[in-house]
Amino acid sequence: MKVAAAILGSLIWLSGCGAADAREPQTLPSVKACFVASGEQHPVALEIAKTASERRTGLMGRIRLPENAGMLFSYPSERSPERGFWMHNTLIPLDIAFLDSEGVIVSIRHMLPCTSSKPGNCPTYPAGKFFWHAVEMNAGYFSAKGIDTGDRLEWPATGENCSR
Repeated sequence: MKVAAAILGSLIWLSGCGAADAREPQTLPSVKACFVASGEQHPVALEIAKTASERRTGLMGRIRLPENAGMLFSYPSERSPERGFWMHNTLIPLDIAFLDSEGVIVSIRHMLPCTSSKPGNCPTYPAGKFFWHAVEMNAGYFSAKGIDTGDRLEWPATGENCSR
């Protein structure tokens, strides 16, 4: 009887956990960086996802992202325009900037959380251009700061004015 009650209790507890609750959100080492747009500098703090596992998990499970904070995804080789990101188990809307090898923004996409529990039902957001890096920020960040394609990200930023 005690075993049956324990199993039932575990099943009830697990039923309250969604896929995004299955693990704690990752927290990675961060770097100070700076978006440079139209002569203005916008300092940000970016967690760095370098390994395949870190990139795969990204910002999954986060319930919020601090203002002027995001995640930098770096790849060991250039990625094709068809490659992109998805929002499975990502709970907050994000904007993503795809960058070339020099940190110049080649495209920006707006991404909405996927509410499906089935990963295959979540849309992907392809870059549309060749890229080496990507930066996810809170939705609306790039438009609010006037950051667009052709602008760049400098990292690591140095100095108080975030210039190199």
